[in-house]
Amino acid sequence: MPPGGAAAPADRHRDRGTRARPRGLSALLGGTFPRPAGSGGRRGPGAPRPGSASPRGPEQRPARPGAPHLTGRETTERRPPPFARATGRKCRPAVPPPPPPPPGRACAAAAGGAPPRMEAAGGLLARARARRPEAVRLRKRRSVLYGAPGGPAGQRGAGAAGGPAPLLALTVALRTLNCFLVQTSFVPDEYWQSLEVAHRMVNNYGYLTWEWANGLRGYSYPLIFAGIYKALQLLAKDDVHLLIWVPRLAQAVLAAFADVKLYSLVQHLENAETAKCVYFCQLCSWFTWYSCTRTLTNTMETLLTIFALSYYPIKGSKMGSSCKYLALIALAIVIRPTAVIPWIPLVFSHFLQEQRKADLILHNYIPVGLVTVGTSLIIDRVFFGEWVLVQLNFLKFNVLQNLGTFYGSHPWHWYFTQGLPVILGTHLPFFIHGCVLAPKRYRIFLMAVIWTVLVYSTLSHKEFRFIYPVLPFCMVFCGYSLKHLKAWKKSAASFLLLSNLLPALYTGLIHQRGSLDVMSHIQQLCNSSYQSQAFVFIMMPCHSTPFYSHVHCPLKMRFLQCPPDLTGNESYTDEADVFYSNPLGWLNKEFYNDTLLPSHLIFFSVLEQEISSFLALRGYERTATVFHTHVPQGRVGSHIYVYRKKTDINRT
Repeated sequence: MPPGGAAAPADRHRDRGTRARPRGLSALLGGTFPRPAGSGGRRGPGAPRPGSASPRGPEQRPARPGAPHLTGRETTERRPPPFARATGRKCRPAVPPPPPPPPGRACAAAAGGAPPRMEAAGGLLARARARRPEAVRLRKRRSVLYGAPGGPAGQRGAGAAGGPAPLLALTVALRTLNCFLVQTSFVPDEYWQSLEVAHRMVNNYGYLTWEWANGLRGYSYPLIFAGIYKALQLLAKDDVHLLIWVPRLAQAVLAAFADVKLYSLVQHLENAETAKCVYFCQLCSWFTWYSCTRTLTNTMETLLTIFALSYYPIKGSKMGSSCKYLALIALAIVIRPTAVIPWIPLVFSHFLQEQRKADLILHNYIPVGLVTVGTSLIIDRVFFGEWVLVQLNFLKFNVLQNLGTFYGSHPWHWYFTQGLPVILGTHLPFFIHGCVLAPKRYRIFLMAVIWTVLVYSTLSHKEFRFIYPVLPFCMVFCGYSLKHLKAWKKSAASFLLLSNLLPALYTGLIHQRGSLDVMSHIQQLCNSSYQSQAFVFIMMPCHSTPFYSHVHCPLKMRFLQCPPDLTGNESYTDEADVFYSNPLGWLNKEFYNDTLLPSHLIFFSVLEQEISSFLALRGYERTATVFHTHVPQGRVGSHIYVYRKKTDINRT
């Protein structure tokens, strides 16, 4: 370059050529090797150097397919490889290419003076190999950063980050509303096998049915409510209304946690959209709404089934835990031994798929079984006063001896033709559609449903609540169906909501509500000076109403009893059957003396005409009429009547 002047065009191109990306070994060494024979001989004075720019611009060579085109100054800045950007590792600083040698040395190298350069070339090649990036194996991570924004990983991460807490709060609020909107009775066991027993455990008065005298029921489930009653008693807040509602609110909170667990399970297995559909179907189910806040062993069995299902090692799940799901199953069996029925195919399938079967037996089956059975034995030993294995007695009575037929029997197909279709309601077509669409890994859920219904069909005594634990399995298929309806999804969701809203509200607020409403009339006797003389006789089918758990005072009360015969006497007839065979004759015989007469009689409206002469002769007068149901049948009437002796009215 002339002093103070601009560089000549050739020099300017030559300088730019030295900054061009090195191409091949000759470019790496600065172009010192001779050209191959037949390439045109020595370079002329005006010819550009190999790798330098020509007067027309930088030399263009065909780029590799997919490689970025870099020119000019960009070529001197070596970017870190993609793995370095992904892992955050630091790369070595890029080494600039060596400057071109003087023309004299290039000619000398061409004449044969290359050994020093060969040594330099060997060193440069070694350094080039050292700078070559090594293959790095990246660890697989379940992260939103590694998944597509709209893919399953991204959806799961988004749901897990912002879903459970607000969703749980919403679900608890809905189930609390659910609790207060269920003011009817379902079956006697929701009081007589839980709250009544807990009331006796804490307050030392209450009625224990024949199951407790024969060791068919365990104290593990009533102990939960006994703890609530004891806490209210210590806080001096054991008002009768709190004794009624607090246990149900506790059950509602557990139901809300179970709903969210079901949502999280499907979200983990599928995606957030499918999880929302299953969650919606679960909330819309009229039978779940009707049953999930009741203090029934079937309700707790169903909730524990959902919790256990969330830890079941189904194919594709990373949340599986053998110890956790087996412990929850064992707890459900302690509360209600029939909980083992839906889990038989699931546990068997898990056992077959497990590689280390011996470890599963030694480290999970045996420890979990010993701990839960041992705990149940100790609890029952404390309250029974002797060692009783209630689970064995329960299965022996209900399954082996099939003595449940004493309370009614149905044909073998009842669960298929009435039981399951009724509790599913309008979910039934979605359930069938979901069974067709669902992946193969969900077949084990369908197998559990079919197996449970088949087993219960072999028993003569059948009830809707017995197959309630399979309803969450059905909701998985219903949600899967709803998700795949696409254009019809909103219409189908609206149909499910509206079609389930009416039966949920009707059964929760209207149907069979008299059994609970009549207890408020009995509660009034506890707040009067007439309590010591009061005597309430409930002349209704046995266990039609709650008892001391809904009165909470040591009032003298009686009801018609109906224990089954355990001695094998074929001519046995319980007290309730004897009464309804001849109500008037039974009353005259039982209360032959006026001093034995109850102060209050409570009975269904269908009985009034038959005993009207007894009521008039003994001086009873109707004081209250309570609505019960729009569908009276048999011994159950549409209303409940409260009668009181006229001579006793002026005493209060």
